[in-house]
Amino acid sequence: MGRHVLIVSSSLRGQSNSELMARELARGAEDSGHEVEFITLRGKSIGFCTGCFACGRTHACVLDDDANQIVERIAHADVLVFATPIYYYEVSGQLKTLLDRCTPLYEGEYRFRDVYLVAAAAEDDCSVPERAENALQGWTECFEKAEYRGCIFGGGVTNPGEIARHEDVIRQAYNMGRNIE
Repeated sequence: MGRHVLIVSSSLRGQSNSELMARELARGAEDSGHEVEFITLRGKSIGFCTGCFACGRTHACVLDDDANQIVERIAHADVLVFATPIYYYEVSGQLKTLLDRCTPLYEGEYRFRDVYLVAAAAEDDCSVPERAENALQGWTECFEKAEYRGCIFGGGVTNPGEIARHEDVIRQAYNMGRNIE
């Protein structure tokens, strides 16, 4: 039986490189029999965590915006895939804001066990995604039942859709999806 894979794309650009990689991962996961749900943060209203810690008692955020629905979807997924452009060697601000808004899950119920990262950047140095990976690994470590499983990185891409010419990266993204167990 397939697993429920939730992909969250944090790029605000249409046809972004990280999102195209994530869609290829989704295709691989679907081809392996998994159910895939795709959410983009483009057009969503997601406010900053205020640090009020009310969610520690209620397991729900007091802010009323799109993050609440997304966090609910995150809680019910078996596998999480976060797709992000790399900005200043880090995950995008919109992804970091969403991760902070997942605080209600910290002491609440969540189903996810596996967490993956898909990242794209203008620079093509393989060390570029290290800090972004560290951010997601740190977030994942806060959830004792979950494990960070790895990253697919597409470097040397700036313009939307440019990643399509990097067939090796597209193939890696597809294979990561195919290999989700």
